[in-house]
Amino acid sequence: MSELSNDDIQAQLDAAISRSALLGRPGFLIRRLQQIHYGLFQDETRTYNITPVQYSLMTTLGTHGEMDQNTLAREIGLERTSVAEVIPRLEARELLLRRQSTQDRRVKLVKLSRKGLYLLKKMDASVQRAHDRTLEGIPEDQRQLFLLQMIKLVEANNDRGIAPFRLGKAEE
Repeated sequence: MSELSNDDIQAQLDAAISRSALLGRPGFLIRRLQQIHYGLFQDETRTYNITPVQYSLMTTLGTHGEMDQNTLAREIGLERTSVAEVIPRLEARELLLRRQSTQDRRVKLVKLSRKGLYLLKKMDASVQRAHDRTLEGIPEDQRQLFLLQMIKLVEANNDRGIAPFRLGKAEE
C-alpha cells in the first residue's frame, strides 16, 4: 500500500471538498454510499427479488437458526416494526417459516425454510459481486483497512443508533 503523507491526504480532501461541501460530511457520504450499494445489490440480485434488508435477515437466520423476531431485529440492527413488516413478505414467498413459541405464546419464532436456505446459497456469488463493486473505487490493498475503519465506527457508535445492533464479543 502506498503511504500518503498527512499533507497529501489534506490536499486530496481539500480538492474533493472544493467540488462540494457535502464531500466533507461523513453522514452524507455514508448515506450516499449506502444508496450506491443498494443500487449495486439490486443490479446483481434483481432476478431473486430480495432487498438488502431481506438478505440480512435471511443471512442471520441461515447462520443462527430459529429465533424470535425481537432477537432477529437486534441481530441485524433494525427496528422491530421493520422486521415485523419484512417477515410476512418472506413468509408469503415460502422463504421462511413462522410459529408461536411453546414457552410464551406471545413470542413468534422464525426460521428459514428449505427454499429460503437454497435461495440464500444461490445468491452468494451475486451478493459478493455487489460488495466487490461497492469497494471498486478503493485499491485492493486498502479495502480491508476501509472495512476495519467502518467496523470501528459502528462499534464506537452502536449504542447511539435508532436500533441497536448486537455485536458479538471481541476475541481477546
